Amino acid sequence: MISFLSRRLAYTAFTLLLVSFVSFVIIQAAPGDYAEIVAAKRAATGAIISAADVQAVRVELGLDKPWYEQYWRWLSGALQGDFGYSWQWRRPVGEAIGERMPLTLAIAFSTLLFMYAVSIPIGIYSAVHRYSFGDHASSLIGYLGLAIPNFLLALVLMYLGQKYFGQSVGGLFSPEFANAPWSWARVKDFLSHLVIPVLVLGTAGTAYLIRSMRAAVLDELDKMYVLAAKASGLSPMQLLIRYPVRMALNPIAATLGWRLTYVISGAPIVGYVLALPDTGPLFLNALLNQDMYLAGALIFLYCLLTIIGTFVSDLLLVLLDPRIRLE
Repeated sequence: MISFLSRRLAYTAFTLLLVSFVSFVIIQAAPGDYAEIVAAKRAATGAIISAADVQAVRVELGLDKPWYEQYWRWLSGALQGDFGYSWQWRRPVGEAIGERMPLTLAIAFSTLLFMYAVSIPIGIYSAVHRYSFGDHASSLIGYLGLAIPNFLLALVLMYLGQKYFGQSVGGLFSPEFANAPWSWARVKDFLSHLVIPVLVLGTAGTAYLIRSMRAAVLDELDKMYVLAAKASGLSPMQLLIRYPVRMALNPIAATLGWRLTYVISGAPIVGYVLALPDTGPLFLNALLNQDMYLAGALIFLYCLLTIIGTFVSDLLLVLLDPRIRLE
């Protein structure tokens, strides 16, 4: 196990280094830079901006240096916990992300919990009662969940909440709790507002996992070892949980890493639509304004979460299936 963990940590470090390089190069490849965006904003107010003024801003921000010097300066600072300075927010990147990352993690892991808690039981039921009314109903709901984009579902829920309940479903806090210190009342208000983002982000993933779980259980039910286990006298529920379901969980556990990626990748647009104070709108604005240190740090953290999810998937597979060996 120690050898396995050491190899995975080495792979993780190399992957993060490669991701940081690629993300930095991609952000740099976009036409223009932050200095030109600042100049355009000033020109929109009627100010006269010359090429020398743009170059002065570029020198002040260090954008006149070659890209590899900028990357090395950012990477050396990141290794010490300093991800640079956000030009758009006029504050260190760590502070800008630190305020919103806990809410992002709360939304992401709540969505994952919702997806697996709903999809696994329904998938098992659909497999055991195949072609029943419940099976067809779950299939219909699943296809609808896969077909409806997240942002469209968010807009529909916002409209329904405003029209029929007179309440806005945007944000994660009521106005009186938006800037209040944490308390039990604020936690309850946060949990009540968390339902809509979790539903929006988790609908398509839940629908996909239901179909995957149903197919995996159906594939295991007709195998010879299940028929042999039936002859041993196990009750139907014990037989189902101990053998087909346990084997069917392998592909579900293996997708944990990229399920987390799916949730986080869908968060920026949904967060923008629902006005969520998480890192989604922060990331989108950083890309639009070419705030490269902020955008690069967020990409780095998103990939880190993906790698952690993949690592947890590998551990779950080892625990679920004794046939899987670390070699």
